[in-house]
Amino acid sequence: MTHNFEKTYIRYNELPSTNEEMKQVLGRHQLDEGIIITTSHQVAGKGQAGNTWESEKGKNLTFSLLLRPDFLEPHKQFYISKIVSLGLIDTIREFLCGITIKWPNDIYIGDKKLAGILIENSILGPHLDYCIIGIGLNVNQTNFVSDAPNPVSLKGISMTDFDLDELLDKIINHIQKRYNQLKQGMEKDIDHEYFSLLYRNIGKHPFKDENGYFRASIKSVNEMGLLTLKDEEGSLREYAFKEVEFVQE
Repeated sequence: MTHNFEKTYIRYNELPSTNEEMKQVLGRHQLDEGIIITTSHQVAGKGQAGNTWESEKGKNLTFSLLLRPDFLEPHKQFYISKIVSLGLIDTIREFLCGITIKWPNDIYIGDKKLAGILIENSILGPHLDYCIIGIGLNVNQTNFVSDAPNPVSLKGISMTDFDLDELLDKIINHIQKRYNQLKQGMEKDIDHEYFSLLYRNIGKHPFKDENGYFRASIKSVNEMGLLTLKDEEGSLREYAFKEVEFVQE
């Protein structure tokens, strides 16, 4: 039996980082899952491995969601990344086609990046205590000035303005549905859908690791989030995040 967490929105005009704010609030208060901290202007947003996230004031969604998946063993924590990625795609599919997940959890359309996810976990004993899920989704911004190589927005593709509050609520609802799938033990279904939506999951493509360039196909992503590639010699190569790059074709 599963149930939806109660959504509670905490809104700020401006924050350095919604993830950092969530951690500070957690340090002062005991919070139930379902707290969402959102801001119309995030001035020091972070992506994976310390990358920055550009966001024009009032144009995009920058928010953090608190989950408490105490039913999940720490070695399976990448399932949180999978269900959040799928929840985002479930939402965006209502407006656009051709959405994929660039491993581990960037949301792409074609070769352009629509959204990024940064998840910070806390482990308590044999289980996860809490997960802070930071999401940046490019929505109504059409001019990007940072040196990020390939940003794009929903409006940039659809030429349509989006109501940010309505869109945020849709995203949280879809993440709830995927979270309930995980609670119900539907890990194989989640694995299948995640892999089926992976960017460049068909055929051989160029990659680069510490030894140089090579071509390979994606074979799997395991429960720890490690990516396995099969190169042109038939050898399997396993990578953690930032150990291998996708090379533009």
